[in-house]
Amino acid sequence: MRTVFVNSGRFMAWYSGQASGKTWVTSAPAQVLSYWKLAASASPLGSFRRLINDLGEERVSFSISVFGLGYVGSVSAACFAHMGHSVIGVDISPAKVEMLGSGRSPIIEARMNELVAEAHGAGRLKATTDSVAAVRNSEITFVCVGTPSLRSGKLDLSHIEHVAGEIGTALKDKKSRHVVVLRSTVLPGTTESLMIPTLEKASGRRAGKDFTVCYNPEFMREGSAVGDFLQPPYTILGSQDGEHLAALRQLYQGTPAAIYETSIGAAEMVKYVSNAYHALKVGFANEIGTLCKHLGVDAQVVTSIFTSDTKLNISPTYLSPGFAFGGSCLPKDLRALGYRAKELDLSLPLLESILPSNQEHVDRAVEAVLHTKKKRVSVLGLSFKAGTDDLRESPQVQLIKRLLGEGCQLRVWDKDVSLGHLAGSNRQYIEEVIPHIGSLLSTDLEQVVKSAEVVIIGTRGVQKDQLEGLLAPGQIVFDLVNLDASRRPKGAAQYQGICW
Repeated sequence: MRTVFVNSGRFMAWYSGQASGKTWVTSAPAQVLSYWKLAASASPLGSFRRLINDLGEERVSFSISVFGLGYVGSVSAACFAHMGHSVIGVDISPAKVEMLGSGRSPIIEARMNELVAEAHGAGRLKATTDSVAAVRNSEITFVCVGTPSLRSGKLDLSHIEHVAGEIGTALKDKKSRHVVVLRSTVLPGTTESLMIPTLEKASGRRAGKDFTVCYNPEFMREGSAVGDFLQPPYTILGSQDGEHLAALRQLYQGTPAAIYETSIGAAEMVKYVSNAYHALKVGFANEIGTLCKHLGVDAQVVTSIFTSDTKLNISPTYLSPGFAFGGSCLPKDLRALGYRAKELDLSLPLLESILPSNQEHVDRAVEAVLHTKKKRVSVLGLSFKAGTDDLRESPQVQLIKRLLGEGCQLRVWDKDVSLGHLAGSNRQYIEEVIPHIGSLLSTDLEQVVKSAEVVIIGTRGVQKDQLEGLLAPGQIVFDLVNLDASRRPKGAAQYQGICW
C-alpha cells in the first residue's frame, strides 16, 4: 500500500493503493492520467514518496510535523497535506488535536473543513500531543506557535522557547538529520538568539552540523488563508547557509510565485515590513478619506484615480531607503493639508507625523557624521534632487547648516548649482538666505573630494568613475541617495548609508 501525489501545475491527482486501482482523484485528461499511473507503478519509492508530474519529473514528498494548531499551524498543516505530504499536527490542547485527528478543522476558515477532511480520509493528516513522537516520525518540523504581545508591546516568546525545548529533546536521540523551520512572526534576531540556542541546549547538538534551522514566514490573511498559502505573493526562505535550504527548495518546488533565499534576519524582517506597510496603507486611506469627507470631496473617486497610477503611487518608487525628501512640493503640501485639517478640527496623526519623521533623517545624518569625529566634510549635491538647481527646502541645505553649527569645515559641489550659472530666485535664495553656504560652493570636484575626511553623496548626478579615482583609503563615505550597487564608487575605507 502506498500513496502518490501528482502535481503538474495544471492538473493534480493522488491515489492510495495500487496504481491500477480506482482511487485516483484528478481533473487530468485520460492520456495524462495513464502516464501518471505508469510512472507511479514503475517508480521505486525508497524511503520517500514521490510527486510525479505529466512531464515525468519527480519530487520528494516529505513527512512534516507542525507545532501549534492555531490559525497559522492549522492552515499550514492542511495545505501541506493537500499538497501530498504526510503531516502530523502537534498541540498541547487535546481538543484541537482531537478535532484535527478526526478530520475536522480546529479553526473557522474558508475551505479548511474540506481540506482537513480530504487529507484525513487519505491518511495524510494526523494529530498528537506527543511532541517527541511527532519529531521522530517526521523529517521537517514547522513551528507555528503564537507570539502574543505583552502589555508593554514586547513579544511573548515563551511558547517558542517551550516548543524549541521539546523539539530539542526529541532531536537528542534522533539519528537522521532533521530540519526545523520557524514560521511564527518574530523580530529579527529571534531565530538565532533564542530558537537555535534553545534547540542546541536541549538536544546537546549543534545547529548546522547535526540539524538545520531555517525561517519561513507566512503571508496568509484570515478569510483567504488557504488561497494565500497555495497562491502566495512570494515565498521567503531564510537560513545561515544556502545549503540548509535543500529540503525547503524541494518542498516548495513548483510554487506559483517567486522564491527568495536570504538571511534569517532579512526573512524575519520582511514579515514585519509587510504587515507595517499594510497597516500604513489602511491608516493613510482612512485619514485621506476622512479629510475628503469633511471637504465635501468624493473619497471613492479620489482613491480610484490615485491607485490607477502604477508609475509613482502604487509602485516601488520612493520605497528605497535613503535620505529626507525636500523641494517645493512635498513639505509645502503636507503643511497645507495639516493646517486645513486643524481648521476642520480633525486629528490626522499619520499625516501629521510625516514631516517630523522626515526631520529625523536629517538628525540621523548629522549624528552619523559627528560620530566619525572628523571635521573636514565635503557634500556632493546641494539641490533637493539631481538634475535641478532648486534649493527650496533641500535637506542637504539643512544638513550643511547643522554641520557648520557643529564646527565642521565644509566644501560643497553640485554640477547644477554654482553662483556663476544661477539666476533668478535660486541665486537670490543663496545670496540672501544661505550666503554662508554659497561661499562654500566649488566647481572643482577633485579638490572638494580630496580635501575631505568625510564625503557625503547627496546626489545621483555624480558618476562612479569620477569618484573612484578621487577617493582615498582613509576617507569615509556616506551615501544618502542609496546608489545602486553597480554605481557605488570603491576606494574609501567605509561606505555606508544612514538607513541602509
